[in-house]
Amino acid sequence: MSFGCSGNRGQSIDIYSSMEEEFVNKKIVILNGSPREKGNTAALVNAFSKGAEEAGNTVQIFRLGKMEIHGCKGCFGGKNEEEYPCVQKDDMQQIYQPVKEADVVVMASPLYYWNMSGQLRTAVDRLFALEEGNKNYLRGNKSSALLMAAEGNGFEDAVVYYDHLMEHLRWKNLGHVLAGGNMMPGDVDGKKEVEQAYELGKSI
Repeated sequence: MSFGCSGNRGQSIDIYSSMEEEFVNKKIVILNGSPREKGNTAALVNAFSKGAEEAGNTVQIFRLGKMEIHGCKGCFGGKNEEEYPCVQKDDMQQIYQPVKEADVVVMASPLYYWNMSGQLRTAVDRLFALEEGNKNYLRGNKSSALLMAAEGNGFEDAVVYYDHLMEHLRWKNLGHVLAGGNMMPGDVDGKKEVEQAYELGKSI
């Protein structure tokens, strides 16, 4: 069964759920790639978190803009059986175990040059260390959602990337909340996408 609503081009939410599945008491990790602590992306994250927590889930938010995370070296030296699977010892060490244990991983970002922010893309690249080893600790058995805010509405490339990532990781795609027309912090307040983010979180 699916339900959702859509507005202008690039502003939509698609939620997929099953009558046979009950998402209760889930561990949710949110990777917030916005450098603005109180920006429009943060408003979507806060609304999603409120709904998810009201539904009985546990939410952990990582504000990537405040963390020291270096780009992937492409060294293929990761060992995912270890507590810190990457050869680089930076703030990604705080993220690996929560993501490994998470039932749901939410990606949140402003739209920068028609894609996710560098902060989020860098962290996603570094998650590859969880795929390096005798067992893949990243692929499969998780769900995900995408939250984005932007001045414009050109979300298409970001959504294509995200959807391909979901296919690779074999994660269930819970949907997208795409809030266009929001430039300054606070512009998204009171708009339908905030309520959509809340309802998406509450549906888990």
